[in-house]
Amino acid sequence: MGTGNNKAVVLLRKQVKEAIQWLEGVAADLTPEDAHWKPPGTALPAGAIYAHAVNSMDGVVNAILRGRPPLFAAGWAGKTGLSEQPPGPDPAKPGMPDWTAWSRKVTIDLAMHRKYAEAVETAVDDYLATLSDADLDRPIDLSAFGFGRVTVEFLLNNAVLGHAFSHGGEIACLKGLRGKKGSL
Repeated sequence: MGTGNNKAVVLLRKQVKEAIQWLEGVAADLTPEDAHWKPPGTALPAGAIYAHAVNSMDGVVNAILRGRPPLFAAGWAGKTGLSEQPPGPDPAKPGMPDWTAWSRKVTIDLAMHRKYAEAVETAVDDYLATLSDADLDRPIDLSAFGFGRVTVEFLLNNAVLGHAFSHGGEIACLKGLRGKKGSL
């Protein structure tokens, strides 16, 4: 991909890289105790949020956009550091899966999951490097998730870039509730 005619992709690639750095920076000092702490109410544990953000990024880029098995189901199967994978979409019930029950029982080997996250980050950047600005307008059917038809650009902006930032903020808040530095 040349940069001359693909300014939107170049910018998006930089933004995604920064969002991933933000997520990884916030999650970098999670301890096993922090990762598995079950906050009151309906908030998910920080480790489950981190795992969800990384697994979703893998699924969005590799399965939905590339049409390949996600890393967690292929070369990284059984090596993501998760005791079990989060729930996926249910074709009989369009919409987003409920991760609450999963988040309260999953255990996470943070060191192993961070290695998987590095592989996902590489796969995401490798994919973005193949795109042209025109590719961003390609339609994607997300009816199984309750979104209908969207574009590659929408998916990258919302399910990769925005997802990393928003979940990083949740992790920062949960760390703050435990008396640790959140993000600043």
